[in-house]
Amino acid sequence: MRILFIGDIVGGSGRRAVKAMLPELKKKYDPAFIVVNGENSAGGRGITAQIAKELYEQGVHGITMGNHTWDNKDIFNFIDEDDRMVRPANYPPGTPGNGYAVLKNRDGKELVIVNVMGRSFLPPLDCPFQTIDSILDKLKKKHKYVFVDFHAEATSEKIAMGWHLDGKVSAVVGTHTHVQTHDERVLPQGTAYVTDVGMTGARDGVLGMEREAVLHKFRTQLPVRFTADEGKWQFHAVVVDVDNDTGLAKRIELIRRFETEAVFE
Repeated sequence: MRILFIGDIVGGSGRRAVKAMLPELKKKYDPAFIVVNGENSAGGRGITAQIAKELYEQGVHGITMGNHTWDNKDIFNFIDEDDRMVRPANYPPGTPGNGYAVLKNRDGKELVIVNVMGRSFLPPLDCPFQTIDSILDKLKKKHKYVFVDFHAEATSEKIAMGWHLDGKVSAVVGTHTHVQTHDERVLPQGTAYVTDVGMTGARDGVLGMEREAVLHKFRTQLPVRFTADEGKWQFHAVVVDVDNDTGLAKRIELIRRFETEAVFE
């Protein structure tokens, strides 16, 4: 089974990139499931019901989130009803939404997606390691394919999570830092891993945001409102091939394309 995961979609530029790239990606890779991180898709801050709808209409099966989950207040109007969207599972009990979801495609196959958030340099949520263990205790007897989006800042925490889950899930992919890392591998016990998938959004901004505002912040340390850059896009994703018998990974491939050179071999 093949899974396509698209890294953090940032603003309108990122959404344009997804719309432009998905037809070719479907044709080239024929993924059984397409999952995206959408926590920055609404102008760099959160997501809206309309954006989620557009992504689903383009063939996306599931959406993961992160520390910007609540930035657009529209999410409170639909997250409890959207059974294909997951926010970090280690938010306290009673938080709106769900931390994991069981996706189904047209062929009847099922994929569990789990979203957890790191605690290093991010809000101090519940322990992500204990949270994921608790979720797996519930899931593994029923579900073979489990895909984890670990939304974290520190590379050390992401790598630790990869080793923690090696052999227990199909894949652990890192999001949040928006820069694709070239450490993709299948770990010894069969879990696909990469520290960060990278972002899908404006190439000439700073992590997808308009660069002059970010530069002003660094130069002056004064308060600045960041806005998503809407220039030419870059696109980052991974493809993971999973063994049908074991549910563990066979290979992981990075995808990196730019608007001015979005060609396939």
